[in-house]
Parts: sequence; C-alpha cells; structure tokens
Amino acid sequence: MMHLLRFVSFLLGAIPVALALTTPPSGAKIVRQSGTQSGEYSTVSAAVASLSGTGSAVIFIYPGTYVEQVTVTYGGPLTIYGYSTNGGNWKANTVTISYNLNARDNGGNDPSSTFRAHGANFNMYNLNIRNTWGAGVQATALAARGSHQGYYGCAFYGYQDTLLADAAGPQYYSNCYIEGAVDYIYGGASAWFGECVLASVGGGAITANSRTLTTDTSYYVIDSSTITSNTSTSLVGKVYLGRPWRVNARVVFQRSELPNLINAAGWTTLAADATPFVIKPSLKTLLLNCFD
Repeated sequence: MMHLLRFVSFLLGAIPVALALTTPPSGAKIVRQSGTQSGEYSTVSAAVASLSGTGSAVIFIYPGTYVEQVTVTYGGPLTIYGYSTNGGNWKANTVTISYNLNARDNGGNDPSSTFRAHGANFNMYNLNIRNTWGAGVQATALAARGSHQGYYGCAFYGYQDTLLADAAGPQYYSNCYIEGAVDYIYGGASAWFGECVLASVGGGAITANSRTLTTDTSYYVIDSSTITSNTSTSLVGKVYLGRPWRVNARVVFQRSELPNLINAAGWTTLAADATPFVIKPSLKTLLLNCFD
C-alpha cells in the first residue's frame, strides 16, 4: 500500500493539467497534413524524426487523419498537442493517427503498435490513436513504454490489447477514452486512469496487468471512471474487470460505477497459480484485485 501512496503523491505533484490548443506554442514543430507551409511537416513521423538533443521539445498537429505508425524515442522531455477547442476530454479531438498492424505478423505487440511512446517525460494532449485491425489477434493502438508519461483528453481504439501501459515508472491517463474487448489495458506500469471512459465492444476482460514479482511496484488504478459498452450487441455479464497476465497482477477500480455488463464474478483467470484477493466494500464503487 505504501507503494500506491507514493504513486499518488507523484501524480498530485508532477502531472500538469489538461490544456486545449488551437494554435502552435512558440517554438513548436508543426505538422499540417494539407497546405503544409515552409518549415512544417506533413506527417507526425517526420516531425518526430527531426528532433535532436535532449532539450524540451513540442510538436503541434493540425486537424486530419494521419495514416502512419509513429515511434518516439526522443531523449528529452516531449509534449505533443493535437488541435482541440476543449482540452478537458477527447470529444473535441480533431487529430487521429491510424494504422492497422497486428502482433502475430509484425514482431509482437509493441512493434505492431500504431503509436510507440518509448521516451520518458512524454506528454500527449488530445490525440486519437487507432489500430483498425479488428478482432482475432492482438493489435495495439498505443504502446506506452516510458516512465513519467501523461495522456490528457486522448482516445485509444482497438479490439484486443488496445493500450500497452508498460514501464518501470509511473504513467497518468486523464479524461481519456479507451475502447476494446479483450485485455484492452495491459502491461506492467504503475498507471493511474482518472475520470476516463472504458468502453467494451465485445466480451472479455478490461485489464491484464503483468506484475510478476511481489516486489514490483506496478498498479493499475481506475479512479472516478465510467465503464460502459459501445456496441449494439448486449454485453450483460460478458465483461470482466480484469484477468492476471502475470501471477501477481494488481488492479484497483475505485469510485467507479460498475454496470450490468460486468460479470458478477468481477475477475477471471489467465496466469496459472494466480489466486485473487479481492476487497469489496461496495460492489459498485471499489474492487481491489491482488493476485498472490
């Protein structure tokens, strides 16, 4: 529990608030899909590739759907803004990065992800990230592999393994939309999801945490969030809060209403010998999943 308290302390002290932008900040590298002007970039990948050194950098993206895979390995603090009139959530987002690789045919989950964020001290505002492959195989939209990362008013779309939150250090997701069906938030980061919407489009588990050792500090905390479905097919009783990808998985749902699409068992199985330890002060407000 002390690890969780330190994690919360970090979040309260180190994460900036959401910010809507319709014009580029001074000094930002600019991405504009059509009507690209001198000194600007027509793709997000080109703007990322132009970064050098380790100083703080900013990329601003004008509206459009950018069909490309983006990999960020920049060595300094980096913030990427998508054009938006409302930084408070994803609903006014106008920038989408979309690709359609799957893990089976493209080297695994991370290599096939639409957006691969590998650097520490990375922030993303108001971008939609999609993996359009669909059902049948793992196909990740965002691979968040760096510590001290923050995502604000973003939306992530996929089916299986939508969001890989996997790093040694903390990550923060604020007012984001995350859509999928099977293990659509997975990995081993210490990640806090605050006031997010988790939308299932098929039966399966929402989370698959990969905490392996009892000394690992990994937690997934879903706080003050909305759990819902985004399909016309009834999912009543067909969705689980999570299953343990590794034997010591830890996931917390707190201050979040659990609708009837959540199976009454709460959790289901994956890793062998993972025995759930569950605290249920109120079925609608908190379930703590510690597999020991």
